Amino acid sequence: GGGGGGGYGSHLRSAECTRIHSLDFFILRQKRHFYLLASTPPLGLGFLIFFFLNNAMHFRRYKPPASIAWLLLGLFSAVQAAKVNKHKPWIETTYHGIVTENDDKVLLDPPLIALDKDAPLRYAGEICGFRIHGQNVPFEAVVLDKTTGEGVIRAKDKLDCELQKEHTFTIQAFDCGEGADGTNMKKSHKATVHIQVNDVNEYSPVFKEKSYKATVIEGKKYDNILKVEAVDADCSFQFSQICSYEIVTPDVPFTIDKDGFIKNTEKLNYSKDRQYKLTVTAYDCGKNRASEDVLVKISIKPTCKPGWQGWSKRMEYEPGTGSLALFPSMHLETCEEPITSIQANIELETNHIGKGCDRDTYSEKSLHRLCGASSGTVELLPAPSSTANWTVGLPTDNGHDSDQVFEFNGTQAIKIPEGVVSTSFKEPFTVSVWMRHGPGAREKETVLCNSDKTEMNRHHYSLYVHNCRLVFLFRQDPAEAENYKPAEFHWKLDQVCDKEWHHYVLNIEFPTVALYVDGVSYDPFLVTEDYPLHASKIETQLTVGACWQGGSLRMTQFFRGNLAGLMIRSGKLENKKVIDCLYTCKEGLDMQLPDEVASGIKVQFNPSQSSLVMEGDDIESFDKAMQHISYLNSRQFPTPGIRRLKISTTVKCFNEETCISVPDAEGYVMVLQPEEPKISISGIDHFARAASEFESGEGVTLFPELRIVSTITREVESEGEGEDDPTVQESVVSEEIMHNLDTCEVTVIGEELNAEQESMEVDLALIQQRGMEMSSSNLGMIITGVDTMANYEQVLHLIRYRNWHAESLFDRKFKLVCSELNGRYISNDFKVEVNVIHTANPVDHPNNAMAQPQFINPVHHASVDLSGHNLVNAHQASVVPSAATVVIVVCVSFLVFMIILGVFRIRAAHQRSVRDQESGKENEMDWDDSALTITVNPMETYEDQHS
Repeated sequence: GGGGGGGYGSHLRSAECTRIHSLDFFILRQKRHFYLLASTPPLGLGFLIFFFLNNAMHFRRYKPPASIAWLLLGLFSAVQAAKVNKHKPWIETTYHGIVTENDDKVLLDPPLIALDKDAPLRYAGEICGFRIHGQNVPFEAVVLDKTTGEGVIRAKDKLDCELQKEHTFTIQAFDCGEGADGTNMKKSHKATVHIQVNDVNEYSPVFKEKSYKATVIEGKKYDNILKVEAVDADCSFQFSQICSYEIVTPDVPFTIDKDGFIKNTEKLNYSKDRQYKLTVTAYDCGKNRASEDVLVKISIKPTCKPGWQGWSKRMEYEPGTGSLALFPSMHLETCEEPITSIQANIELETNHIGKGCDRDTYSEKSLHRLCGASSGTVELLPAPSSTANWTVGLPTDNGHDSDQVFEFNGTQAIKIPEGVVSTSFKEPFTVSVWMRHGPGAREKETVLCNSDKTEMNRHHYSLYVHNCRLVFLFRQDPAEAENYKPAEFHWKLDQVCDKEWHHYVLNIEFPTVALYVDGVSYDPFLVTEDYPLHASKIETQLTVGACWQGGSLRMTQFFRGNLAGLMIRSGKLENKKVIDCLYTCKEGLDMQLPDEVASGIKVQFNPSQSSLVMEGDDIESFDKAMQHISYLNSRQFPTPGIRRLKISTTVKCFNEETCISVPDAEGYVMVLQPEEPKISISGIDHFARAASEFESGEGVTLFPELRIVSTITREVESEGEGEDDPTVQESVVSEEIMHNLDTCEVTVIGEELNAEQESMEVDLALIQQRGMEMSSSNLGMIITGVDTMANYEQVLHLIRYRNWHAESLFDRKFKLVCSELNGRYISNDFKVEVNVIHTANPVDHPNNAMAQPQFINPVHHASVDLSGHNLVNAHQASVVPSAATVVIVVCVSFLVFMIILGVFRIRAAHQRSVRDQESGKENEMDWDDSALTITVNPMETYEDQHS
């Protein structure tokens, strides 16, 4: 409303405003008019109270009526009555506070102040308290000044940040109402209070483990050996974090970082220290040290090298002991690298032994028979002997421990004598040979060649090497239809030029030729054709190591390499079983796996069992499989020497970058020298037979009571207290053993056999029945074939000597030698002397009607020394006395007779009859176990006495 005829706004123009005390009243003055204004809602929002004051002159000019005065006084009283506790206290809507644990005072932002618009009224304008709402709130609010409404929040008890870091609740302020009793009390709105409990660094770091252990490998610097870790129970980030670790132990080659990782500062040496003991402590970010330090043990291991461990590089094999486990305790060290698969290749190197490995060193012909091949095999490179001497000039391997090997240096070749090969090449036939050949020149190198002997240079058939190719030439004989026919068969083989021994078998059944190399079949890559040869009467020459040129009468196409066991066999083809038998080694690797191991391991052998490949993915099973690998040599007398072993291993890992590389492992098997058998031949070595027996159809048996034994000598230690006992002596013990023989040769000592009047014979049917062969010459007889000593005794018992002109023969001497393994073990020379008894024509005599008996003389055969064993019993033998012996006996008898006769004539002449009896006794001569008998005619004695 207005006053003094003007509006409220007009009265405020250019007015002067003065606030009365702290109340919301304003006095406005304009000229001589004063206005009392109340701007607070309790006094009436927009309500204007004014009173009009005039000076005395104004009041005197205008005197209001009394009713108006009372009206103004009533209105003022009504306004005052309406102002009592009309407003609620007012506080902020949100508060944020901080309190430190172990303290109760909370710092709030903003400060806790409640306002009430009823102020400055007593009670209604005062703040009597604050009320906290929430469950289990550990705080209380306290009013500091009722008039100003200022208050604080404080903790009831000590707070623990580790239990609860933050608290949230609501708070209200309330005034004092309208009186002292708090009637008509007003509450403010609810404000939210967020209080954070500040941490106090009351806890120290504690390690998670009581102690720590780690193992490292010497010679390596690690970025991280192990990690120690401590924790702090404080709730705040600052005091709960571990800011640093420290190694308390001085002078150790280790350091630790703020995260607890320990590493070495230098390469560690296992020989210097095998273990380090470190004391480690921790600090939190409030610089509190760990309540208890921790012990760290770091062990040093020797340098881990991946590879096979736990086996000996030298393994000794004693002949005759069966199989030898090569790796009984072997295991693969992977240095803790996780492996996904393993592959190992185990190789037994035997190329330097014989023809690539240890095989029986019998003659090739004997081996063919042992392998089941039928007869008809001709050996072109036999060991030199009296019946096969065409290989005498060729260099050999100088010894009998291995097979008989011949060397051809490019200038040597041999001619095969006529009649040795009588094969008809119109029928199927087989050529087999052992060959070792390296890269050679571009010219042809001939192994076997059959060519014209004179006039021309035609090659009928040949086997040669040309530019690492094996070629077999076979020209057909003249035929009615002169068409092109297969003539040359070419095989391109790496084996021809690899300087290793290989076994070649060619089965020729025209028009096809099948080749087997080490038991594996190969087809020719090229077959050329040619016309058959023209008809000719020129003889052919078979050569080995070169080819004979009949036109120029010289050798060409010399071979450079080694050959052995060159055979030509007519008739049937050799089947695969025989070929494998000829090639198979007697030594090799063997493996017998248990079922539980075999299921997870894949094993593959090569044909000769000189190498095997194993694959698996489990290290434990793989180690067990390796422990079952063994070396086996089935020969009774193996070739001694070294067999090298090589293990090549490949592994695959989960992490290819850190995958280990396993180095090759190398060792060797030392095959010890077998106990050499001593073959001894014994029997009757001197006897006599009548000339008529020599001239008979049966002849004289040369070895009637022959015996062949073989012994080995072993050194056995006597029982003693210990190895160092000087009283312990070694004793030598001989044991008789059984083994085969492959050759026995009977030769004539002295003049060669005269085929016109003497011969050596044997039962060929029995020899063929035994699978043996016999060859004879003017030097003697050779029996070959692998058989037992007992069977050889039976055959030798049947050897007879005949001489159908025995009247001119007084004695004959022979020598018998037997051998085993192609001359590796040879017996003693057993010599036999046979005397011929010549008898005179019988003369009729009254006192001796019977013919003179055969003169024989017993001879005890000396025992053969067999290293401690007397293997020969004494055999009595009859020996015919010579003519000089008879004369001496007669003279001695006559002398004794004359002496006795003189003595008796001195005594008495009448004792003549007694003297005759004494004379008869004196003529009986004691020959000491002799079968010699002398018959004396009494009439001749009487006549001699009187004459």
